[in-house]
Amino acid sequence: MKEGSIERFLARSVTRSFSNYFRSYGPVLFFILLISTFGAAQQKKDRVMTGSAAKGGAPSDLEVAADLGQRLARFRRVQMPFRTAGLNAREQQLVRKLVEACGYLESIYWRQSDPEALTLYQSLASSPNRHDVQLRRYLWINASRFDLVDENKPFVGTDAMPPGQGFYPANLTRDQVEQYVKQHPDQRAAIYDQFTIVRWHQGKLEAVPYRIAFRAFLEPAARALRAAAKLSDDAAFAKFLRLRADALLSDDYFPSDLAWLELKNPKFDIIFAPYETYMDGLLGVKGSYGAAVMVRNQRESKKLELFQKYVPEIQDALPLAAEDRPSKHGLETPMEVMDSPFRAGDLTHGYQAVADNLPNDPRVHEQKGSKKLFFKNFMDARVNYVVLPVLRKLMEPEQAAKVSGEGYLLATIMHEISHGLGPAFARTSSDKLAGKVDIREAIGPGYGGLEEAKADITGMFALKWLVDHDVLPKEKLEEYYTSYVGDLFRAVRFGTAEAHAQAEMMEFNYFSERVAIRRNASGKYAIDYEKMPGAVADLTKELLEIEATGDRSRAENWFTKYGTMPEELKTALQAASDVPVDIDPVFSFPERVR
Repeated sequence: MKEGSIERFLARSVTRSFSNYFRSYGPVLFFILLISTFGAAQQKKDRVMTGSAAKGGAPSDLEVAADLGQRLARFRRVQMPFRTAGLNAREQQLVRKLVEACGYLESIYWRQSDPEALTLYQSLASSPNRHDVQLRRYLWINASRFDLVDENKPFVGTDAMPPGQGFYPANLTRDQVEQYVKQHPDQRAAIYDQFTIVRWHQGKLEAVPYRIAFRAFLEPAARALRAAAKLSDDAAFAKFLRLRADALLSDDYFPSDLAWLELKNPKFDIIFAPYETYMDGLLGVKGSYGAAVMVRNQRESKKLELFQKYVPEIQDALPLAAEDRPSKHGLETPMEVMDSPFRAGDLTHGYQAVADNLPNDPRVHEQKGSKKLFFKNFMDARVNYVVLPVLRKLMEPEQAAKVSGEGYLLATIMHEISHGLGPAFARTSSDKLAGKVDIREAIGPGYGGLEEAKADITGMFALKWLVDHDVLPKEKLEEYYTSYVGDLFRAVRFGTAEAHAQAEMMEFNYFSERVAIRRNASGKYAIDYEKMPGAVADLTKELLEIEATGDRSRAENWFTKYGTMPEELKTALQAASDVPVDIDPVFSFPERVR
């Protein structure tokens, strides 16, 4: 391969192989054939390879980053065991069936992220070569050839990451899409749909529904969910699993989302949908599949009851016009602290989430609310292996000592609650007569960073409200601020290619401008606790107003102003270079992608 890139070779080969099918049978059959062929090619027993790949190794002319060992060292491998104590044989079988279902979403996720990385990952499966083993592990961590921690630059090959990844044609631009839908308004809804893949066909853009594009994986996933439902002693959970199985094959998640929110303190739960849109850097609307199997931590879940009853009052207290903050009175706010013995798709690659607020559908938020999930085993690992070590390196010792697991947990709880606070829809000036506008679509690809920042800052605003109303002790407020700022230092080490890191980089720069965070002569950072409340309130108002108005330019300008890492922070972070950036979870179940 003279070009020095197996991925270009594969891309050209796939294109040539299916061009005749595409012309003859149209895009729908093309997608079924494409997905089926990728799936079959990636089964080891059926794979035919040549050259070094046939021997279980990377091609000798494939360009690979020389420092893979150092990159891997940035991720601390942490065991996430499946603890069977207290579970009977039927319950253990239920968990294993849910894990089986998750494996199919894992296979879809790679095709959404970087199909060529999947081909390379599979080709390295039998190689004992140390460099191949390292490359395969780093491909797994990123689920792509692009390094999340290094601004999504390639660590294998030389191709730049397409902003639309596997959702759109590689060279498609946002301007092209916007011009196209102006000329073909009847296709806008399908192209912007959260659950479609967009491709060129005979000079036109066409949208293929996920249920068709990924049918080869969704059908067995649905069967596994239905089998799990038969093993459940919880009738409501079984009903949800059956509805979610139906949703996989219809792309209509609304009925199952409502059923999900109606679960009452379930012993077992599951995230299983293409919810998040962070991976779509082109339009910011396409959902990537993610999954997590969860077992309830009853003792920790009990503690969350304190916060549930105050959600409507916090919404009413936000610094936002009343018409932009719909009432939360009477809505569901289920909260669960869970241990997750298995995750897949966008919940297991790259940034390791310690909590989630789902679903994201604003219609569900209006009718029912949303569910707040906290992954206790992942949160403990982050605090112990990342947050506390980073703080000890970067903050003044007296303030670093204020950080606690409880403070971090409360900041995380309020962050997830705040995803469900503020406006449900945007009201853009051009769409006032048309009614509500989805905030995600109005803001575009910058929505992920904006929404994470809104949740961060609104969460800190809410913590201060709880303190002011004697729900939480006043003497703990400094502990809460310090725990929050400590997480800023953790997140910005991801670089600004990741939504959470974009958000926290902006927050750090804003608070630095307000001198609520400052670097002292010794090179350590400190918080001005008197300035934090005012800065938090002002930033809360700004971010909520951006979402309420759906003002894309305002959002882009704000993040352009505050989104660059200052040189002094880069210098300071070098002191924490020996601290992991994140964890690399190791489950009791095999890592398997079809």
